[in-house]
Amino acid sequence: MGRIVLLATTCLAGFLLARATAPAEPEPPPPQETADVAEVTRNFLLNFVMPLWLAAGFADWICHRATSIETTTGRKESLIHLLMLTEAAIPVLAGMFLEITSPVLALMIASFLLHDMTALWDVSYAVTKRNVTPVEQHVHSYLEMVPLMAVAFICTLHWPKVLELFGTGGRKPDWSIRLKRRPLPWRSVIPLLGAMLAFEWAPYLEELRRTQEARAHRLAS
Repeated sequence: MGRIVLLATTCLAGFLLARATAPAEPEPPPPQETADVAEVTRNFLLNFVMPLWLAAGFADWICHRATSIETTTGRKESLIHLLMLTEAAIPVLAGMFLEITSPVLALMIASFLLHDMTALWDVSYAVTKRNVTPVEQHVHSYLEMVPLMAVAFICTLHWPKVLELFGTGGRKPDWSIRLKRRPLPWRSVIPLLGAMLAFEWAPYLEELRRTQEARAHRLAS
């Protein structure tokens, strides 16, 4: 399943990249098909990629609970999970509310790389004290690939700005930080924020509470 999603993502990204880098005609209005592809891609990010990430994160929490994280790797691993959640949440919120400019793109790319390194640290520590089951390892594959999908789609949608960021677009990067001129619809934003709180922050804060209580109990006994 992961390979199928990755293959489909690569094909669509290549298609959009080819269109984005094609020589533009002087001042014609953008073709309706291009606008449709951009809108479909945004909807795909909001209504498929983000829910998939949330579902994988919640499934990972269930795996931690099933293998008694509070009595094995304890508070340290739980704090690493919250760190990874923060690394993912910051660029998501930036993409939802800010115009995609050079600093936002740089933040997204850097956050993805940092999240990937933190995930490697997390698993390297977890396997020394806790049974990381095959199911949990499979869930991790989604948690690694879904952020890559999101960053790839956003870079494809804003390819000229990616070129500017790396100094190959023929124009200077736009380093301004500003709110979106056309905000995302609240009917999408509010449920997504609620889902992030309900399926990510609440479970992982509960996990931290359990690990702290177990640590306090061990110290008291």
